[in-house]
Amino acid sequence: MIFIVLIVVLYNKRQVFFIQQQKLKEAEHQNQLLQKELEKQKSIEKERERISHDMHDDLGAGISALKLQAEFLKQRAEGDELKSDIDELLKTSEEMNISMREMLWSLNSGNDTLGSFIDYSKMYARNFLKKTNIQLNIEDENIIFETIITTEQRRNLFLCLKEALNNAYKHSRSSQLKLSFVQKDKEFMMTVSDNGIGIRYDQPEGNGLRNMRGRMKEQNGHCEVTTENGTHLFFRIDL
Repeated sequence: MIFIVLIVVLYNKRQVFFIQQQKLKEAEHQNQLLQKELEKQKSIEKERERISHDMHDDLGAGISALKLQAEFLKQRAEGDELKSDIDELLKTSEEMNISMREMLWSLNSGNDTLGSFIDYSKMYARNFLKKTNIQLNIEDENIIFETIITTEQRRNLFLCLKEALNNAYKHSRSSQLKLSFVQKDKEFMMTVSDNGIGIRYDQPEGNGLRNMRGRMKEQNGHCEVTTENGTHLFFRIDL
């Protein structure tokens, strides 16, 4: 009996030791996978930084040189038609410069926080509407500015904001626009509201609204539109 008990005890200890070894191997394998993923993320961030620097140095310098040459030609131009064409060229170069700055902001992993996204969105909205007759009001509530937001979430939210502002300017006939940001734990909501004429539901849904819904769906988020006393766009994502 004693011999049998000893055999059972030794067998159980061996089984426990074997299970512990298996768990250690699994933990080591998981650590290796995590390490590879971290190295991959670092490599991606490094490549993003390289592209960002190259764009700033090469493309930025080229746009600046183009703008300077156009301004020089405008000073020497005599005909009104030629001056008008050069003005169009200057306008295009400025639009390219703005688009480049947006891409650089999007590529910079140091901007992957709610604070960075909100600050940039506020600046963009003010600059976009400053030459219009639309009064802009901005609010934020319970924002933890250090909260991490992925590059894809940040980019898609910003593109939705651009589309919403552009639609309000072109179609709403509004005099006021409100931009608000709200954070509730792991949920973030951005709202763009105007006091314009609203959206007619008897007409087919436009590409802009379809694109905004699609972008939010890609991020497992949600886009909702209401038209009571104007147009109100709600964008929600889980952080």
